[in-house]
Amino acid sequence: MQNNLELHLDTPDIINQGLSKWEKWKMNFKRRWWSILFIIPAFIYIVIFCYVPMYGIIIAFQDFIPGDNMFGSDAVWVGWDNFRAFFAIPNFKEIFLNTFTLCLFGFLVGFPLPIIVALLLNSLRSKKRQKVLQTIFYAPHFISLVVLVGILYLFFGSNGLINNLITKFGGQSYPFFLKKEAFQPLFIFSGNWQDFGWSAIIYIAALAGVDPALHEAAKIDGASRFKRIFSVDLPAIAPTISMLLILSIGNLMSCGYEKVLLMQTDGNIEASQILSTYVYNMGIVGGDYSLTTAAGLFNSAINIVLLVIANYASKKFSENSMW
Repeated sequence: MQNNLELHLDTPDIINQGLSKWEKWKMNFKRRWWSILFIIPAFIYIVIFCYVPMYGIIIAFQDFIPGDNMFGSDAVWVGWDNFRAFFAIPNFKEIFLNTFTLCLFGFLVGFPLPIIVALLLNSLRSKKRQKVLQTIFYAPHFISLVVLVGILYLFFGSNGLINNLITKFGGQSYPFFLKKEAFQPLFIFSGNWQDFGWSAIIYIAALAGVDPALHEAAKIDGASRFKRIFSVDLPAIAPTISMLLILSIGNLMSCGYEKVLLMQTDGNIEASQILSTYVYNMGIVGGDYSLTTAAGLFNSAINIVLLVIANYASKKFSENSMW
């Protein structure tokens, strides 16, 4: 009895009673300081590669030429002129809509797919079959973008497998890479095929922490395997889904230029010209650093607004939020 009482009094809630916030923080730090060691490398990486380069956004408000001193007295400040010039380019509306639709449809397909895959894998009775399927689903993630686009050309190119089958059965070949209507489906579904298994890892890890007793209780109540997914598994991973949903919406307008450039042709340029490719072509290739920095800052500002809205909506409807 005395030992149980001493063990109860040794819990953090009892110890922290009557202490100030600073004293509680110091006590928790002494108890968990070792866990910070795992965070330090990631923190250093983020600071060096994400926060330190952020000073360069002031180029968006300057007439910058490589070699100029951004903070010197000879820096040419132009205010919002670069943003006005960016909004005034002839194909701004086309570039913005291409970026938004490509990212939006990719999100609508790509966000729920890993959740569905994780739930289905978790419901398999055979653990051996589950591991085999996980390995198959993870494998495409390790294919480089160059190889992935090469595979797309092998299947959907003018002399690819699909067109060979079409012509063999009496049809007319379809130039997938020369049609703007085919660009978004090829880009979105190939990207989701490559990443859905890898993205499902975090949901599978969350499902591994579900108490088996909950499933046993649901079985006793007569719940089928399908009903247990909605009554046990989904509520258990709902906080994880909420947090990843917020992060995904906050990153909605971010679409890399590498794969787009690899798939870009003269025939699909109207659908494949997006903000990141514009920044690459005008900035890296064209040398107009101020204008493209303004374009990138505009893209980031949209992501920040979307992140705040998603966090507010999640906090209001699900009580899960980042802050």
